[in-house]
Amino acid sequence: MAVIDFADSRPYTLGVELEFQVLAEESMDLVPGAPAIIGAVPEFCRDRVAPEFLQSILEVQTGICDSVDQVAEQFRSFIPAVEEVARRQGRLLFSASLHPFAEPADQVLSAGERYLRIMDELQYVGRQFISQGLHVHVGMADRETAIRVCDGIQIYLPILLGLSTSSPYFRGDDTGLCSYRTKLFEALPMAGIAGFIGSWQGYEEEIAMLRGRGIIREVRDLWWDVRPSPRFGTVEVRACDLPSRFSEVMALAGLIQALAAAIAEGHPRPQPVSPQLLQWNKWQAARHGLKGQFVDPLGLLGSTATVGRAAARMVEVLSPWIDRFGSGHWLTGIVSILEHGTGAERQRALVARGADFREMIRTLQGEYWL
Repeated sequence: MAVIDFADSRPYTLGVELEFQVLAEESMDLVPGAPAIIGAVPEFCRDRVAPEFLQSILEVQTGICDSVDQVAEQFRSFIPAVEEVARRQGRLLFSASLHPFAEPADQVLSAGERYLRIMDELQYVGRQFISQGLHVHVGMADRETAIRVCDGIQIYLPILLGLSTSSPYFRGDDTGLCSYRTKLFEALPMAGIAGFIGSWQGYEEEIAMLRGRGIIREVRDLWWDVRPSPRFGTVEVRACDLPSRFSEVMALAGLIQALAAAIAEGHPRPQPVSPQLLQWNKWQAARHGLKGQFVDPLGLLGSTATVGRAAARMVEVLSPWIDRFGSGHWLTGIVSILEHGTGAERQRALVARGADFREMIRTLQGEYWL
């Protein structure tokens, strides 16, 4: 069995990745504009912008950051520059996890052998997958700590999802869900809830089995909601929708950092949990957002509450870590979400007031930096 090295990383450092939609400024439709934008960005931010699965998606990513303040500083230093390049090309960047009326058949696959291989395998499922997400890496002291955090944080991922929901519409329809992206993602092989791993040896054995049977080629073929990232020495949380406002992105990053640190330090200690319970909690967050039901098998946040109430309680429980990392001023963004709603709720409210999808996108796009 091959040994999987886990890179050195400073505990609780952050790396954040945002997957923006690339829109035509006039029609507000998705367009395959990412390659042209990436090719024209200034040199100082070229290594912070990357292609994604489809040419209508553009990823921006920080370097290694010690705090949410540093994450915000890095993004504020180069996202506006990328936005300016996009504007010169008649494009806009939009932050949400699904475009409300784009057609999968119109999307263009990005270049690269890996993307071609994935699409060849996924077929119609892959062609439907025009979603965007928020990924947060948290540095871990060692590989066993990384597994402990992956195991422990799975219970609380529905709360993070509920706070971030921004994908109620797909192909012109209201799906009835707050995060339809979640259900699209679950159609992919090797995606969703990973289950209890238990140890680094258990992780290596799982990877060896999957590789040995030709199921995956590399670790990143596992699209779990949370996974170890051996190359960076991190745990990568991937369950969230992409929030519609920058302040909400920062709030989620701060909450994830504090939660990962708390679990790494034994609060609470991970233990196996019924996969049916995990699936139920995740469904509730995807379907109902903050109004969904959350069952805490460990009782840390109370036995049963709404996702919104569980989120408020989580902020209270994590306050020692939030204070330690100096991110309390960003966590006010969680309060704002709880009081004023998520991106999914704002989308529906605008449509209910008579806005068409293009007007809705223009309004939310203009509020990103609020």
